[in-house]
Amino acid sequence: MKGKKLLVGFAVLALTASGGVAANEIYKWTDEDGNVHYEDRPSDAVRAERLAMTYKPTNSTALDKRMEAFAESKAARQEARAAANVEAQEAQKAEAEAEARQERCAKYRSQLEGMLQAPRLYRQGEDGEREYLDDTQRQEARTRAEELIAKNCS
Repeated sequence: MKGKKLLVGFAVLALTASGGVAANEIYKWTDEDGNVHYEDRPSDAVRAERLAMTYKPTNSTALDKRMEAFAESKAARQEARAAANVEAQEAQKAEAEAEARQERCAKYRSQLEGMLQAPRLYRQGEDGEREYLDDTQRQEARTRAEELIAKNCS
């Protein structure tokens, strides 16, 4: 039983060692057309140059740290993009509100100008007839228009 375990252990060790050696042996050769080839065995047809290959095992801790840093930076970029989108939407909304305010300002100024120039003011009654405003009602209408101008034109 001990001999069997020893034999299996030796076979595993031999395969591991031979795999490392084979992985380090790369041959380079050029064919008749000038194409360069790389293989793990020397070519019989032509003379192949053996290239010495070295490698370092991957440090999994360092790799995990790099991947975590990459994920954090990606999340930060996405958050920054989202914040920029929100700011852009708010800016568009503010611009639209300012434009609507300017339109209302122009409308109310026009109405006040009409009130000041008209000799008589009226409003449409429920029956479709004109109802002319007396002096008190005219002054109230002008005051409302001035308040709306002050609110929308500042």
